[in-house]
Amino acid sequence: MTPPINQRMGLAEWAVLIFLSILWGGSFLFIKLSLHSFPPLTLVLLRAILSSLMIYAFIRFTGRRLPTSPSVWIGFTILGLLNIALPLALFAWSQQHIGAGLASILNATTPLFSVVAAHFMTHDEKASAAKIAGVFFGMAGVIVMIGGDALGGMGDDLAPQIACLIAAASYAFASIYARRFQPWGIEPVHVAAGQMITTALMLFPIAMIVDQPWTLPAPLPEAVIAMVALALFSTALAYILYFRLLETAGATNALLVTFLVPITAILLGIAILGEALELKHWAGVALIALGLAAIDGRMFSLFRAKPAARPG
Repeated sequence: MTPPINQRMGLAEWAVLIFLSILWGGSFLFIKLSLHSFPPLTLVLLRAILSSLMIYAFIRFTGRRLPTSPSVWIGFTILGLLNIALPLALFAWSQQHIGAGLASILNATTPLFSVVAAHFMTHDEKASAAKIAGVFFGMAGVIVMIGGDALGGMGDDLAPQIACLIAAASYAFASIYARRFQPWGIEPVHVAAGQMITTALMLFPIAMIVDQPWTLPAPLPEAVIAMVALALFSTALAYILYFRLLETAGATNALLVTFLVPITAILLGIAILGEALELKHWAGVALIALGLAAIDGRMFSLFRAKPAARPG
């Protein structure tokens, strides 16, 4: 049995969640630049290999060692399949047939799958009316922020949309599955390393067959820099923090990052690319904030001023 988690996150956990959204929000920019030179499967493979090496170097530098138990590595393989290999492959395939906006909206169903799965698969993350309402507010915020036009193609290309939903469900199940490593004494940094190593091993033969990377032209310098940043910040560091958050806050709370990522991606686009913030973005932010407050149950109380001490 896994140790109980905090249904309501503290300030430190909210800070980690927001920082995670920045790391993963920035991944859109890094991916966009990287794809100028690397095809999708090769990019995911390089991302997995580099992040594995980075995390492993950190493990050795801090005097840790990777687990050696076969059962633990079987668990890492299952996690790598559920959390990276399967969803990224499904999204890469689906976005050849549907727009990125619709794919993002379908990805925002991840917390909904998590609420349902956690209710039946855990003892300390039961669904509540507030959680369910919060998830729907968050999904509505993502839809408003990305734009209702993205829903225009929902009647077409059913298979890619189902693929996106399967990917979202895979993320949700992975977040719950990852909690099993804590009772085994496996640290988050080891989980992150094991996940990325097994993902690299799974994707290597596929990328070799599909992309034949040895036939590609020399990559652009900016694409290489973006790919390294993607591996270092949006993968290695992000997953260490993510698995730490899973330990303390649980799957449903950790996956709230899905709602925050569009906000940080848009803000980074404004800051770096000079994009404009539209009214729909503000409306989406408001709905997402309302959803987060509903799920947390006490978010607004964090911002209430403490009563001043009476002079004695």
